[in-house]
Amino acid sequence: MPALRAFKIDHLPAAVDSWFKSEIKFRIAEQALCYIQLLYEIESEIRDLEPDLRRQIRQEKAVPVMSALHAWMIAQRDLVPEGSAISRALDYSQKRWAALSRYLDDGAVPIDNNWAENQIRPWALGRKNWLFAGSLRSGKRAAAIMSLIQSARLNGHDLYAYLKDVLTRLPTQRASEIGQLLPHQWVAAETT
Repeated sequence: MPALRAFKIDHLPAAVDSWFKSEIKFRIAEQALCYIQLLYEIESEIRDLEPDLRRQIRQEKAVPVMSALHAWMIAQRDLVPEGSAISRALDYSQKRWAALSRYLDDGAVPIDNNWAENQIRPWALGRKNWLFAGSLRSGKRAAAIMSLIQSARLNGHDLYAYLKDVLTRLPTQRASEIGQLLPHQWVAAETT
């Protein structure tokens, strides 16, 4: 029996080469999606639990999946050509791994930011309308105000009450305590 000779992908005819490379991309993407699907299945099981219990279950079930995904991604990175779309996607994920896995250590942090993305979509869709804020400085101020308003909404505050209270307290608020006026920490001032 003749010995099989090793050959590189470079020696394949162009059509086969193209098919082979796309098949590799597909298989890598498919495997990554399987890991991600497992993580989302875990999240769907624990969605309605208290944050401490959610964190505990994530540590038991999701951490091993994330660890396997991380190891798999590192291994795949060595197999894909430098500069390819898959290599860029793997590099992007690796650079942001701490942020991607942050939710594992805090039961109050969601697995993704889809809910927040859906909440800001109306603002994003209207951004062309806001290009004409007058100046760059005005645009930055408008963006800060819109972010504050949307954050207050996300935190379930009555916008009028929140803005009235914050704008009333802001001139006399100590700089070291300004964070207390942010929507996620705000408590309405007591009226006498």
